Amino acid sequence: MILKTKFKNLFILKNKSFKDKRGYFKELIKEKQIKKKLPFTVMSRSKKNVIRGLHIQTMRSQGKYISVLKGKIFDVALDLRKSSKTFGKVFTCILSEKNSKSIFIPQGFAHGFCGMDNENYIIYSCTQYRHAKSERAIKYNDKTLKIKWPTKKPIVSKKDKNAMTFFEFKKKHLQ
Repeated sequence: MILKTKFKNLFILKNKSFKDKRGYFKELIKEKQIKKKLPFTVMSRSKKNVIRGLHIQTMRSQGKYISVLKGKIFDVALDLRKSSKTFGKVFTCILSEKNSKSIFIPQGFAHGFCGMDNENYIIYSCTQYRHAKSERAIKYNDKTLKIKWPTKKPIVSKKDKNAMTFFEFKKKHLQ
């Protein structure tokens, strides 16, 4: 089931899950359902309070389909599409193994998340391959974005601590 949002082409998917006494079988993605090709799939593991992001590729921008295999995350998408009605706005949601929700974030968004359980396994299927030379980061705690992260003690990489502000990103990459 697809749940639309106020952000054009960004949507939540409620995945089908088939449970019995042995465990469960869960459908994660059908390309025909989202009408996108997803040639690049990666996985990450994060501990509780780890914040990753906000990341974007400025060239070969990626659409991302994100699911949680184990755990729970606070997921964040920042609209950086200049012509969008929701430019500069943030979309947040909870994705977890238990709620069986996934999100499709279209090209032109920065993405990040915070691990909420002790172990969080996330799978990303992307519309483009990784283009390391154009990877950029926007400060996860930029006050202008008003993101209410669910932790008081974030664990953040050096790259993300030194990321540019939203204003700096706009000035450098969206002129």
